Amino acid sequence: MTALADILRKQIRTTGPLTVSQYMSACLLHPEHGYYTTQDAFGVDGDFTTAPEISQIFGEVIGLCVAQAWLDQGAPDAFALVELGPGRGTLIADVLRATLQVPGFHAAARLHLVEASRRMRALQAAALPAHAPAWHDTVETLPEDVPVFVIANEFFDALPIRQFQRDAKGWREVLIGLSETGQLQRGLSDAAPIDALEHRLDDTQPGALIETCAHGTAVVDAVARRIAQQGGMALIIDYGGWRSNGDTFQAVRAHRSVDPFSDPGRADLTAHVDFEALARAAMIAGCEASQLTDQGVFLERLGITPRAQTLARGLRGSALEAHVGAHRRLTHPDEMGSLFKVLGLFPGTESPPPGLDP
Repeated sequence: MTALADILRKQIRTTGPLTVSQYMSACLLHPEHGYYTTQDAFGVDGDFTTAPEISQIFGEVIGLCVAQAWLDQGAPDAFALVELGPGRGTLIADVLRATLQVPGFHAAARLHLVEASRRMRALQAAALPAHAPAWHDTVETLPEDVPVFVIANEFFDALPIRQFQRDAKGWREVLIGLSETGQLQRGLSDAAPIDALEHRLDDTQPGALIETCAHGTAVVDAVARRIAQQGGMALIIDYGGWRSNGDTFQAVRAHRSVDPFSDPGRADLTAHVDFEALARAAMIAGCEASQLTDQGVFLERLGITPRAQTLARGLRGSALEAHVGAHRRLTHPDEMGSLFKVLGLFPGTESPPPGLDP
């Protein structure tokens, strides 16, 4: 067990069981022992690989999508280019490189990165030597006086969730407590009606488990209010589905699924994104939401295959094989192409971002 496990056991013995959300927050963000504080998460040598790390063409077509959306909204002479959870800065660096030749885009853009980890900020600064990002701990401090063009790739899946299991008397919350031997384990609260889950009684049966993410809807509310009032758009790219259904809480270490309670702080914890909840939050805030679209379909509409073919002309041997494999991994339905989804947010006066239907 880890040092963080000892801290959590003491906390549970003192104040009682933790919600899944509290457990995730501690495991990921503890200032001394949290995953994002101590672990090198990204890439082949890390615990997982995100789309920008697979191939530069992902960030390139995303960048051109953002640039076209900026042009479609009249090319405002000042705007905030925002990434939520930028990782090592790979995606935003590719976006900036791909848009370098778009007239006026870089002159108008002000780069804003939402990143709470000081360690990750240092990596992002190293990836962006020619730029001067403004960093934010939360979306609440993003600009409110200019259009905001937001990219969120694999950001929402890492936000803490709560889990609820239905029974005949209401909903029981999944809690993290201790076994008789002091090991971390799941349990259930007493059953009680929950007004916020009343609408899920129509499509669930006793025993069904659903997940909620208040952090996610709060982020969307803040972003959508800015888009509705000032213009701009958001691209949310993540794995999940239209409505939460079942247990998706998982831990990944060294590219393999592991027990989320075995080594707190040493594995990445995630859950599938409930895109319906995000779209609903955006519309309540005054934004429009696109249809939920498979990542592969979205990237094909943006021209990822012609771009991949152009790059392939200069490659041979293992480099060519790796390039073809990366394209397949990003777009094929059996890989990330259908597992990952894209949701666009945009003002009601505008069309959805390129690659997305209204």
